[in-house]
Amino acid sequence: MSNPTPTGRRRDLADGTYCEWKRTFTAPIDDVWAAVTEPDRLARWIGTWTGDPADGHVKFQMLFEGDDIPAEHFRIDECERPHRLRITTSMPYDGENPEHWLLRLDLTEENGVTTLTFAQNVPDLKMAEGVGPGWDYYLDRMVAAERGDNVKAVVFEDYSPAMTEYYVAEFAE
Repeated sequence: MSNPTPTGRRRDLADGTYCEWKRTFTAPIDDVWAAVTEPDRLARWIGTWTGDPADGHVKFQMLFEGDDIPAEHFRIDECERPHRLRITTSMPYDGENPEHWLLRLDLTEENGVTTLTFAQNVPDLKMAEGVGPGWDYYLDRMVAAERGDNVKAVVFEDYSPAMTEYYVAEFAE
């Protein structure tokens, strides 16, 4: 995939500033929900998790960031299958600050088309230049996986630094 288009948009919500992306799938909502919640389906495009979500948390492991990335504990703040998932990560967003990343997933279906709206908080607006291209990359990998396309054809170097300027401008104070 060459020259992908940045799709994240700044969204100011009651609990902070987020970057929000949308992706659509010609698939039932339950199928897209499975793609973002089932370990085997997640493993095709981003990572996997272990544990029992009924306990309110899981251990999430990125699979495409290199071998030295530690697993994170994800607290499940809200889960309304198959429409809404809210997660707080255990990793502080800058390695030092006690605030953590907040992830929001919302799914809607209309006429056989499911829309995923994904958002991550951006407590420090300067971080959007990395968060933005990263999630465009992973969400495009998800689209490729769900279409049955070659996920390896989605190459991170096509996203960063090419999208950095867009996200700097989108999150300018």
